[in-house]
Amino acid sequence: MDFIDVITILITLAALFSYLNHRFIRLPTTIGLMLCGLVMSLCLIALGLFYTGVKEDAAGIIQSIDFNDLLLHGMLSFLLFAGALHININDLLKQKWIISALATVGIILSTFLVGGFTWTVLHAMDLQIPFVYCLVFGALISPTDPVAVLGILKVTSTPESLRAKITGESLFNDGVGVVLFIVLIEIATGSHAVTPWSVALIFLQESLGGIVFGFCVGWIAYRMLKKVDNYQVEVLITLALVMGGYGLANSLHISGPLAIVVAGLLIGNHGRAFAMSQVTRDHLDKFWELMDEIMNAVLFVLIGLEIVILTLTYKYILAGLLMIPLVLLARLISVGMPIACLRLKRDFSPKVVRILTWGGLRGGISVALALSIPPGQYRDTILAITYIIVVFSILVQGLTIKRLVA
Repeated sequence: MDFIDVITILITLAALFSYLNHRFIRLPTTIGLMLCGLVMSLCLIALGLFYTGVKEDAAGIIQSIDFNDLLLHGMLSFLLFAGALHININDLLKQKWIISALATVGIILSTFLVGGFTWTVLHAMDLQIPFVYCLVFGALISPTDPVAVLGILKVTSTPESLRAKITGESLFNDGVGVVLFIVLIEIATGSHAVTPWSVALIFLQESLGGIVFGFCVGWIAYRMLKKVDNYQVEVLITLALVMGGYGLANSLHISGPLAIVVAGLLIGNHGRAFAMSQVTRDHLDKFWELMDEIMNAVLFVLIGLEIVILTLTYKYILAGLLMIPLVLLARLISVGMPIACLRLKRDFSPKVVRILTWGGLRGGISVALALSIPPGQYRDTILAITYIIVVFSILVQGLTIKRLVA
């Protein structure tokens, strides 16, 4: 099945599930679409027990989609730019210290805590897995997913200061998480000699390089926007910025996500204020809002459908269920410790740790990273546990965060 056929199926399912959710289920769009995809997948698996070939045919279609490539090297750039475009950079700057602490120290701490918990649980269940692969799992599950987080924040009345913390962390912490994941995978597979110097070099190249590159391409786009007053041309410039900027960043081996976030913040704040007419702003907002909705719809349908290709044994399901509270505990500690230190210099709202812990949703990025692990005896275990935690995060945490914020 070629790429066009696959996209056609995904768009059709997204439209159908959106209709069903809007008319009957009435959940937040992202949650409703993933739930519909999940239910459809379970129905296909059940039918496969009675009709030979049903599950295999469905699995063949899903396996023809490179989820890791589609998300991390395709859809993510659009989703990050659309999210960053409407964020007030002044609100982020007010929360710069807590965002920086959570996106660096918090992610590293969570990675090692989750790694330790995972090793303990799996060995207690006689699922032998090296500690370094447990750390790989910690690195891919620790970052909060900006797509899932921004999707849920749209339907909650979160205070602006808290919204800035959650949004800022989710936009920036995936860059650190991906760098940790890359380093730990290289250690696990022995593909490259890893030293403290090489780790620091990768981190600087990916993170700092991505930020600088994003500012540079964003500034070029801003100067181009300022020279014209034609919304068709200006929308095309932003589209080229997202697609070309992300692709070039990946070619240069620097963080594409960080580059697009920085470029989106620049265009969304400086560009909107000084380089666009009101007509252009209106068309730009509508275009990227529509892109955001379409990409989100396809992504969460795809997350729901991924269960068809998973290997889910009794032990894997039990391990995933046991890891849910432990991952939340690691999140609580990795959020609580930086905030406890920063409380010495500034005040925080009483619920901030609880909301940041429960609102730290995992989503498609964690699944994509798990799918990118090279085939081997530990991949299925990590992928199954990751999927269970992501489903819990989106369905349970996503549906209840509004009550916690209220």
